[in-house]
Amino acid sequence: MKTPLVEPPAVLCFSGQDPSGGAGSQADNESLFSLGCHCCSAITALTAQDTQDVKEILPTPSTLLIEQSRAILEDMDIKAIKIGMVGDIANIEAIHTVLIDYPRIPVIFDPVLASGGGTEFANGEMVSAIRSLLLPLATLITPNSVEARAIAQEADSLTACAHELMDLGSEHVLITGTHENSPKVTNRLWGNQKHIEDFHWDRLPHQYHGSGCTLAASIAGLLAHGFNITAAVRDAQAFTWNSLKNAHQLGMGQWIPNRLFWVDGQTSNCNWHKAN
Repeated sequence: MKTPLVEPPAVLCFSGQDPSGGAGSQADNESLFSLGCHCCSAITALTAQDTQDVKEILPTPSTLLIEQSRAILEDMDIKAIKIGMVGDIANIEAIHTVLIDYPRIPVIFDPVLASGGGTEFANGEMVSAIRSLLLPLATLITPNSVEARAIAQEADSLTACAHELMDLGSEHVLITGTHENSPKVTNRLWGNQKHIEDFHWDRLPHQYHGSGCTLAASIAGLLAHGFNITAAVRDAQAFTWNSLKNAHQLGMGQWIPNRLFWVDGQTSNCNWHKAN
């Protein structure tokens, strides 16, 4: 007698399209596939970019973005939502209108404010819209330290940033330390107005294209599998770190994470398959 197939949990990702395959919707697809999920994509913007920088951005019309996402939400049992690049203010407003209709679905928000090459994705008005429209609906926001300081405009330390982001409405905050000048990378998780846990990782030698997308998508995937927030954050970091450790330099710029590293059995420090 054959064992019945278990349907993979579906995750909806609001993300930009990246022709280099390193970030955005392609990163979401690879990460979620690797974690046994089904990735549904609502494309927020078309881009022209390579491993060095973004050349052009064309935001998706907000009406089409709403149609994309509602079509999936009305058809599938979406277990988690991930938000990356938003494109423009109209799309922030569009995503807000969709999220308020699905308050029980956990939302992981990776606030992509600039490319690895330095191209800005969000101006001051967009940051204000993020603060007022998306943070109040976020289960977890995953900024790097530069993004945290840009969004938490009144804070004078990363701890203060975390508390301001929670005051704005995000239930949990994970601030990553890759941009800090430290021997190891320290990522810090807060929730319910208190510090929960620090995570320490060996600092890897290169710059990576799509690391934040990989982390946020994999957290969403683990939540979709039923992990609690701390376990999902912990194991998603292990998955991301291994993806970066086994990255490839396929272009002339940043390295592209190998989110299929597990095919070769290279799973050091990685236990994401164990739910907590």
